[in-house]
Amino acid sequence: MKRENFQSRLGFLLVSAGCAIGIGNVWKFPYVTGENGGGVFVLFYVLFLIIMGVPVLTMELAVGRASGKSAVEGYKALEPKGSKWHIHGWVCIIGCCLLMMYYTTVAGWMLDYFYKFASGAFTGVADEAVDGVFSAMLANPGEMAVFMVIIVLAGFLVCSFGLQKGLERISKWMMLALLVLIVVLAGHSLTLDGAAEGVKFYLLPDFQRAAEVGLGKVITAAMNQSFFTLSLGIAAMEIFGSYMSKDHTLTGEAVRICALDTFVAFMSGMIIFPACFSFGVEAGSGPSLIFMTLPRVFLHMAGGRVWGALFFLFMTFASFTTVLAVFENIMANCMDSFGWSRKKATVVCGLFILIASLPCVLGYNVWYFSVVLPNAPGGGQILDIEDFLVSNLLLPIGSLIYLLFCVSRWGWGFDKYLAEANTGRGLRMSRAFKPYFQFILPIIILVILIQGLL
Repeated sequence: MKRENFQSRLGFLLVSAGCAIGIGNVWKFPYVTGENGGGVFVLFYVLFLIIMGVPVLTMELAVGRASGKSAVEGYKALEPKGSKWHIHGWVCIIGCCLLMMYYTTVAGWMLDYFYKFASGAFTGVADEAVDGVFSAMLANPGEMAVFMVIIVLAGFLVCSFGLQKGLERISKWMMLALLVLIVVLAGHSLTLDGAAEGVKFYLLPDFQRAAEVGLGKVITAAMNQSFFTLSLGIAAMEIFGSYMSKDHTLTGEAVRICALDTFVAFMSGMIIFPACFSFGVEAGSGPSLIFMTLPRVFLHMAGGRVWGALFFLFMTFASFTTVLAVFENIMANCMDSFGWSRKKATVVCGLFILIASLPCVLGYNVWYFSVVLPNAPGGGQILDIEDFLVSNLLLPIGSLIYLLFCVSRWGWGFDKYLAEANTGRGLRMSRAFKPYFQFILPIIILVILIQGLL
């Protein structure tokens, strides 16, 4: 079977950026920025994105493009004879499935809140009752299941049409709509009274404020966020490398993907911080920012029903583009490794993800329990366990394996990686970075891994 390819370079960039752009950008980035003093955190975030995110992204893309295959078969095509690097390919598939076991539920929350605002369910809701809306949703397995099922079925339906007619076509329009929505929402936030103070807090580095939080804590948080924002290490990006042309260098394409990802994260902050400062709401209120804090802001805003609906439509688009990208990865691995047709992969993978997503839905009600985790010290549910396994273990370990595969003589090797990365027109990767990739970057990733376990 002839391998599919992207119809256009724009399609590749928007689909790849759509995979990277997700809840981490539009939910986690703003509240982590708020918790860590604002501008200084943003400064270090960009720095780590450049020195860590871009290199590892080029490596995932290089493995995909050089092999023209998905994770398992890609490793098999490039690894030295008799080596076992391809075992990590299977771990990547498990990681993608595990990610979707909770990500589909959270994407369903975004769709649910879009429906609530659009239908007027928040009209007349008192401030003190906003938290109860979210709690009631978590307590209702039927409500969460309905929106999760919509996300899963819609995602696999899109992927069933193929790369160009399904994933590329839909993701391209959703990403363009997302970019328009975020600019409109940010523009509106900047017109609010007191918006300037929010922008100042957000973008102007204040080292005194950072010192109050703890400069070491700020740097660590920035390093973690820059690493996790691209979802590297579980072959979510590798698959798009396998669909790429060789017209442009991978460094240039990686920089463009990171730039789009960062733009959306920055603009999310431009929506949230001016609005929070305008209405006297704590911007560093943690994970509750999206579902508890911001709805209160919208309730006090002129035309709040419309702005709230638009915001959660934007959130739905951001999460759904990631869902589409990861679904495609899971299906492509099954087609490459088992020889399945796209139709068979759609049905089998769709049914599996539907069933596998139910524990997360039920974990807040029917199957509720609490467990202490590094990512949920106050007590976590099934979602937190799944997120911990993906974010704190599979992503950093997977990224380290991709890195070692590309730079060590026991793997693919630095020379072959460099030749692939520099094929085409555009920004080239310098050979001078070899010592940094071999000795310093692995240590940085190990630090992230260890911190995630503490």
